[in-house]
Amino acid sequence: MDHSILVVEDDEVLGENIRTYLSLKGYEVVLCDTAELALEQIKRAQPDAVLTDNSLPGMSGHDLLRTLVAQAPELKVIMMTGYGNVEDAVQAMKEGAFHYLTKPVVLAELKLTLDKALATERMERTLSFYQEREAQKSGLQALIGESPAMVSLKHTLQQVLDAERRMASDDLPPVLVEGETGTGKELVARALHFDGSRAKGPFIEFNCASIPANLLEAELFGHEKGAFTDAKERRVGLVEAADGGTLFLDEIGEMDLVLQAKLLKLLEDRSIRRIGAVKERKVDLRVISATNCNLEQMVQQGKFRRDLFFRLRIIALKVPRLHARGQDVLLLARHFLAHHGRRYGKPNLRFSAEAEALMLSYTWPGNVRELRNMLEQTVLLAPNEVVQAHQLNLCMTLVDEPLAQPTATVYEMPRYEPQACTSLPDMERDLVCKTLDRTDWNVTKSARILGLSRDMLRYRIEKLGLSRPDKRQW
Repeated sequence: MDHSILVVEDDEVLGENIRTYLSLKGYEVVLCDTAELALEQIKRAQPDAVLTDNSLPGMSGHDLLRTLVAQAPELKVIMMTGYGNVEDAVQAMKEGAFHYLTKPVVLAELKLTLDKALATERMERTLSFYQEREAQKSGLQALIGESPAMVSLKHTLQQVLDAERRMASDDLPPVLVEGETGTGKELVARALHFDGSRAKGPFIEFNCASIPANLLEAELFGHEKGAFTDAKERRVGLVEAADGGTLFLDEIGEMDLVLQAKLLKLLEDRSIRRIGAVKERKVDLRVISATNCNLEQMVQQGKFRRDLFFRLRIIALKVPRLHARGQDVLLLARHFLAHHGRRYGKPNLRFSAEAEALMLSYTWPGNVRELRNMLEQTVLLAPNEVVQAHQLNLCMTLVDEPLAQPTATVYEMPRYEPQACTSLPDMERDLVCKTLDRTDWNVTKSARILGLSRDMLRYRIEKLGLSRPDKRQW
């Protein structure tokens, strides 16, 4: 027996016919003749669906339906009503019934309706599981960091969430999240959603720079059939899909000025109009936007609407860059090392002291995203449990400011006084040699002093035929 069905029917003959038919189809059937008895059986039998008559002695089928919707909203209830009694059927659907059947009941139609109800219940349970799993990894706890900048950000987020819980309405203010690429703006948006009052609703994410501007409107607001050449059927946009939840617009600075006007109308009126439609539709959603652009400068340049800018930033949050977060770099690095280690079957990886010092001194132009992705390659290629500094594939050519020294020792560029007859290759050779000698042939530190990547310095060492005086491997 795959599924349990509770049948509430006071007509003994019809009830037995339904039980016999469904039993032959593989269902386990519990039969009751009153709603009161059905409520007692539900606690014991825990059925997957309920099939009930409308007219019952004592408590009616409508009373039973309302009780079940309140006590077990996930339970699918199918109402049976007399032939032609359309008002009862409509009322049942309004009260939360999955479907209704008119008497005399066609048993094949009953089975088809039950199959649909159970399939819907399975799908909702699956969606609920994934939503709960996503919520577990998307709240404030997903924001890793103990630096003053991150503590301040998390404190502000908590203040916003606490204030929103005290709001009388569910009309939450828009939020603008600013920060460099890769800092974790999406995690901030998810924390506001999954720790907020709309956590049970959908979280719809859309990158405004991901598709051409001429397709952006249809993607966001949807379209009617025949609205344009390729509109072969009606399509619901992402705004409608986010109804009851949150719409996260990443890279909002890339949105076209014409579409910015429509977004402003959405924020002001909470209504949209599909492309090709005549009527407007009301939507209930919260808008969170994010950008790595300087929107204030874009407003001054006429590239972003002034009214939309002030409407979006009712609450403004700034996500700090990784290099400004101090020891958070190591906290995140160890987190990602453990995460990737589990993925690739290397659970005991750890960093050497030199590797940690290098990560602290590096400026991380790609922020947290760069750290996470770089460490995936490091884990994949790690030959042993200790990750050394030379295994970190850092993008030294993208560094836009001098690196901080990992230790208290300061290494200065060697002063070179050229001779009149010295050639350029000789000057290069002498400068590289003096720098390597100054750092006791530490290639990583020498490359940093010379403004080169580690691989570039290794190439020059091989090209110039240099070797450490004691012939040891570097």
